[in-house]
Amino acid sequence: MGKSNNWRAFKHRNYRILYPASTLSNIGNWAQRIAQDWLVLQLTGSALDLGLVTGLQFAPTLLFSVYGGMLADRFDKRKLLAITNAGAGLVSLLLGILVITKTVQISHVFVLAAVLGLFNAIDAPIRTSFTSELVGKADIPNAISLNSANFNVGRLIGPAVSGLLIAAFGTGPSFIMNAFTYVAMLLSLGSLKKDELHLSEKQLTKAKFMDAFHYLRNRPDIQAVMLTVFAAATFGMNYQIFNALMATQEFHKGPAEFGGLGTFLAVGSLTGAILSSRLERHRVPRRIMAGAIAFGLALIGLALMPTYLSYSFALPIGGAIALLTLVSANSYVQTTTESHIRGRVMGIYLTVFMGGTPLFSPVIGWLADVYGIRTTIIACGSLLVVSALAILVIYTARRSQVAATVRAAKLDD
Repeated sequence: MGKSNNWRAFKHRNYRILYPASTLSNIGNWAQRIAQDWLVLQLTGSALDLGLVTGLQFAPTLLFSVYGGMLADRFDKRKLLAITNAGAGLVSLLLGILVITKTVQISHVFVLAAVLGLFNAIDAPIRTSFTSELVGKADIPNAISLNSANFNVGRLIGPAVSGLLIAAFGTGPSFIMNAFTYVAMLLSLGSLKKDELHLSEKQLTKAKFMDAFHYLRNRPDIQAVMLTVFAAATFGMNYQIFNALMATQEFHKGPAEFGGLGTFLAVGSLTGAILSSRLERHRVPRRIMAGAIAFGLALIGLALMPTYLSYSFALPIGGAIALLTLVSANSYVQTTTESHIRGRVMGIYLTVFMGGTPLFSPVIGWLADVYGIRTTIIACGSLLVVSALAILVIYTARRSQVAATVRAAKLDD
């Protein structure tokens, strides 16, 4: 693939306008994640509470991501994104004020994490399906890779900045900083040109919830990809908890070192995002499942790292593998789904992607309290390997059976 093709999504003006604002917003979001985790540990010191906050933040995904997908297929996505970004910004601002005024309590963190999760749950399928309107179907795979790079630039910078801010001023400024990054998003959304959007010719006036499930019933390939993503996200994508507890309980480090782990992880994820733009033709179901197996093995290796330094250097490996796997899954679902139903399908995809987190995060916190964080990470990695391997075996068998049926039908003719 030529060098120019690696950046081809930037030929679209609307995409160029929104991209830098998204980068800034991602930096703020990652800064807030680190600050929120550290705030919980300051307030209670409980791994269970840390898992509960993470679970509450992602719980709305179970109920509202599909609804967000329905909205995406019915209304102007720019206006919807303006509402969700304004709401999330206000939540961040309120939490920052509570911390700075020293009135914050763990109950405030629980409630605001859930409210923020509500806005994010509705926002995610709208934002994801909006990519096709920004760049058109042909450039979706490249845009997804660039969006992943964007996300991981935020992961690279945000935790480091937040760690330094926490060490110097406490957690409050990280929340305030994130609140102001949403202003850039709102300004950018207002600058987009509607006549340059790639709108679907088949616009629905009444998107039905069940249409997406009927569509997926006939797509065993997407079903298998979604199950793989569920396993990878539920058992593997818990670095917030893993890093917080490894930094504090195993290595006895402070907020700057904790933030640094996020930066090390982002190095690997960003590398994976860059590589993914060169591997678009390899985004097929069985490679996605193989990637999930490799991710689980990387997690097991991570848990065995004896020192903070070795753990830090091992983080990028798992980050790169996870990113390559998830970008491939996201791209495959979007590019093989019809445009008029893409919002609802992505709503289901994101529900599957995040759905296990609110249920399993408290379990991870409890396991870490009872058995230790190293044993917990090994268990999570092992569950991911077994799950992804089972999906791969079943999918390969079904694929062979379908192919054999088709061949037999042709012979009968």
